[in-house]
Amino acid sequence: MKINFDLNDDHEETYITIHAKEWSEELEELAKRLNHRSTKRILGMDKDKSILLYPNDIDYIYAEKRKVFASVKKQSIELTLKLYELEDMLSGYQFSRFSKSVIGNLQQIKYFQLVFNGNLCVIFNSGSKEYVSRKYALQIKEKLIMGVGNDGI
Repeated sequence: MKINFDLNDDHEETYITIHAKEWSEELEELAKRLNHRSTKRILGMDKDKSILLYPNDIDYIYAEKRKVFASVKKQSIELTLKLYELEDMLSGYQFSRFSKSVIGNLQQIKYFQLVFNGNLCVIFNSGSKEYVSRKYALQIKEKLIMGVGNDGI
């Protein structure tokens, strides 16, 4: 892949043109990341306090009993948005679906353990654990192989 930059005072705004032979998943992922960089923080609630969370600090987000929570350093913080809204909002931050009720931050993964039922247990840098269902394991593997979890682009 070639990358060219044209820096010039005559340009009014930044725009990107991509030349490719055909549409691919890699291009789709790149477009999502470029379009979703505007999310700076997510609003969470902890008892009577409103908390602003940085997406990169979140290990995973999960739904439980019709509520959505973020796990940050082994602490659960209730969020105000739905899981599918957060998944779309955070796609530019290397979040990926782990199961029907969990999305996880690929940049916070320390290592994986294979569990007897075929699922993967993900251990995060904070020590938190979550499970990846077999349905989503291949998708996560592909994202990690492409370098999504390492370089952030």
